[in-house]
Amino acid sequence: MIKSLFHVNINVTDFDRSLAFYKMLGFKVVLDIGEGKNSGNDVGLNIPDSVARAALLSLSDDPRATRIDLIEWKQPRTAGHAYPHLYHAGIARIALFTKNIDEEYARLKAAGVEMVSEPVIIRFGNKAGAKFFCFKDPDGSFLELIEPFNG
Repeated sequence: MIKSLFHVNINVTDFDRSLAFYKMLGFKVVLDIGEGKNSGNDVGLNIPDSVARAALLSLSDDPRATRIDLIEWKQPRTAGHAYPHLYHAGIARIALFTKNIDEEYARLKAAGVEMVSEPVIIRFGNKAGAKFFCFKDPDGSFLELIEPFNG
């Protein structure tokens, strides 16, 4: 039986740049895997002779918290581009909770983050809803911040 989501892998073209970006969002490194050859990648991911720089990032100290597995592939090199739009098949975006969406929007915009939308309100029935916006990481992967509300 599946119990929870452990991590989401994000492949990046510049590990240090992306790590700084995700730290700006509030993530911290919970496991620095470093750079090098990893036989687990060779076998478990079926990527022979792979070399990567990677770290697991989390927003929490809870060992059960979902993590981001940030990876820059050195061999083979990270290739291609992030999805060009949000309606592409596959994992289109990662949504993160926040407590003050307007403050976060202003902070990220002032930092030069590429915004996809301004904060908008969606409703789930008569009372509950959320305010959210989408933006991109340095490689163009889509992210979302969402603040739920009741009433």
